[in-house]
Amino acid sequence: MKIICVGRNYANHIEELKNERPTEPVVFMKPDSAVLLKQHPFVIPEFSVDVHHEIEIIVKINKVGKYIEPKFAHKYYDEISVGIDFTARDLQSKLKEKGLPWEKAKAFDGSAVIGDFLPKTDFVSVENLNFELKNNSETVQKGNSSMMLWKIDELISHVSQYFTLKIGDIIFTGTPEGVAAVKPNDILEGFLEDKKLFRIQVK
Repeated sequence: MKIICVGRNYANHIEELKNERPTEPVVFMKPDSAVLLKQHPFVIPEFSVDVHHEIEIIVKINKVGKYIEPKFAHKYYDEISVGIDFTARDLQSKLKEKGLPWEKAKAFDGSAVIGDFLPKTDFVSVENLNFELKNNSETVQKGNSSMMLWKIDELISHVSQYFTLKIGDIIFTGTPEGVAAVKPNDILEGFLEDKKLFRIQVK
């Protein structure tokens, strides 16, 4: 299982981090060791003092695919959820300044929260999904999949040009604005259309 992540897929998030708007999806990877185990807390790593939460809609690939056309991409997943792409923002900034890869800041152990999956048939349209992250019961991030620069099917098609998609692979589709640092004892809860799909504690 591999985790394929998409950056800069929401215009307001691009603006809040003062990044350049891309002309195609920004893609990076996390190893399977990045998955935060169920019932485990997220432990802020020693190498960062500025770890940000980034809630994202995620999909699970259900069959092998390569060079998938956008019109067929919907056949390659039938489950959807939300997750967190934890980012060591201070470390990422240093790496970006030097033109180096982001993996140390994005792919460290425990940096990928994967919520409980729901059948996509539970929803009228995957292109109009509300999702949000609450920190200590207060909403800190809120988005809708209609605001994506590249829709889910477009992302599946794009990444399949470079990587063979396999059963169980997870695609993180990008985060809306509102990213911020987490602190010990924070309680993070992720919702997709008012359904709570994960709850984790920060330590």
